[in-house]
Amino acid sequence: MSSKPKSRPAGKAPRTQQVRQASMQQVALRWGANGLVAGVDEAGRGPLAGPVVAAAVILDDLNPIVGLADSKKLTALRRERLFDEIRGKALCFAVAQASVEEIDSLNILQATLLAMRRAVLGLRLPPKLVLVDGNRLPVLPMRCEAIVKGDSLIAAISAASILAKVTRDRWCDEVDLQHPAYGFAQHKGYGTAQHLSALRANGASPLHRKTFAPVREMLAGAADDAGVKAATDAASLERADTPPVAELL
Repeated sequence: MSSKPKSRPAGKAPRTQQVRQASMQQVALRWGANGLVAGVDEAGRGPLAGPVVAAAVILDDLNPIVGLADSKKLTALRRERLFDEIRGKALCFAVAQASVEEIDSLNILQATLLAMRRAVLGLRLPPKLVLVDGNRLPVLPMRCEAIVKGDSLIAAISAASILAKVTRDRWCDEVDLQHPAYGFAQHKGYGTAQHLSALRANGASPLHRKTFAPVREMLAGAADDAGVKAATDAASLERADTPPVAELL
């Protein structure tokens, strides 16, 4: 005995059609009056060496990424996996930086905002709204909003924090091969006891931020020591050039 097929309520579309309609609505919202939304975050404001890195990400609502969170709360392995997934699924993304020289000439805040501006302007698709982690905003031609703890609240900012963090950590791993005495692969440029000890033993490298207090103080101390040594050497030479009193009589 065959069962009678259930009748569809009047006016209700088939499931496949509903899905298509929902997808079209999401796309329309994504490209509608509100426009595209980009999340922005940085990595590397606190370290004593290296560039500050910023990333901007526009996520695809129809291609969600599970597990996005503040990059600092994720393991290195999880960040690496999400890094590849973000790059593969986002509508677009861009990563930029401000150099050590720019940090020393502008100050770290202005250099960070500069890196953020470069990242947003580097996006393939221009956003209508930019959401930035923190309480300061870069100068941009579109509307921006600062969101404190945004990397824990907004998926696009979380994605940006992961791209920025992984990019900078990889930079540290690379320069560690060139400057192994400093241990960049371990401390990522932060002022750990290991890093400060390496600074005292080896002096500052071209990668170090000369305006940051530990580096600045170390350089000042080295300059003072050099001045004392030069004065001592000059005095020794003067004594060597002066004939003994007996020879003058």
